[in-house]
Amino acid sequence: MEDLGLRALKVAQAVATHGSFRGAAREMAMSPSSVSHIIANLESHLGIRLFLRNTRSVSLTEAGAAFLGRVRPALSEITQAIDGVHALRDRPSGLVRINASSWGADRLLPIVVGFMRDYPDVRVDLVTEGRLVDIIAQGFDAGLRLVTIAPQDMVALPLGIPEALIIVAAPAYLAEQGTPATPGDLLQHECIRARMPSGSIMRWEFAASPTLPEIDVKGRLLLGSTLLAAKAAAAGVGLACVEQREAQPMLDNGTLIQVLAEWTPPFDGEALYYPRMRLPSAAFRAFIDYVKQWKRLQATVMAAAIEP
Repeated sequence: MEDLGLRALKVAQAVATHGSFRGAAREMAMSPSSVSHIIANLESHLGIRLFLRNTRSVSLTEAGAAFLGRVRPALSEITQAIDGVHALRDRPSGLVRINASSWGADRLLPIVVGFMRDYPDVRVDLVTEGRLVDIIAQGFDAGLRLVTIAPQDMVALPLGIPEALIIVAAPAYLAEQGTPATPGDLLQHECIRARMPSGSIMRWEFAASPTLPEIDVKGRLLLGSTLLAAKAAAAGVGLACVEQREAQPMLDNGTLIQVLAEWTPPFDGEALYYPRMRLPSAAFRAFIDYVKQWKRLQATVMAAAIEP
């Protein structure tokens, strides 16, 4: 058993985590055929079948689950020890995997680009999806979601970028249909609704009102993003609730006008969250340090900008 390598054990753990050779291959930066070959050799060395395979999925056998259950703690300790040694190097290397909403990924991308420029030996896998996933079970180092929905049992590092969802419409629409004075007036207007990445239809929230937190507006047009909703509003279709950053160019050129501004103040944006790991990988630790440094720089720039 002495030729049973650490890499083979890591591959077996990756297959168990993803339930497929392809998923393990992506994590390990290998081909599916190489993963299959390594697993076959490992099973041959052990003299047991670790996985049940069919055309749709790969699952652990009872013996495989028992084996990985005993190996996993030791494998984690060995990996952490190796990463600890790598941390002593001037240039951390490895893979950082982050799960984010498409909205959050857009915010994080400039930070990731700067980080990769400073750490050329680190690879980053930024996965976007609407649903909130178990980042530990799915093999991610961190997740990125709104501060309000980040898991409470993890370390949260807010990016410090305020967000705002605002109500907008075209000047011609407001001239014809009138300008709403309160959120309740929206029920008398044609409202353009947007579908969230999770598949649910976005409800229009009004943080300035404790008695009226949100309204289920009505409208004939349902679109797949708030950016599309902003463009439809600029075309005069109706009112839309959109991200301010997306609508700002249209606000600047006058094709959109913001209404009910006092009802839609900015709110805390995205937070990077991750497990309270005793010894994270060198690459991930470098990434967290980079994000913190980026936040300090942004705070300094903003403070300088508002000084008289």
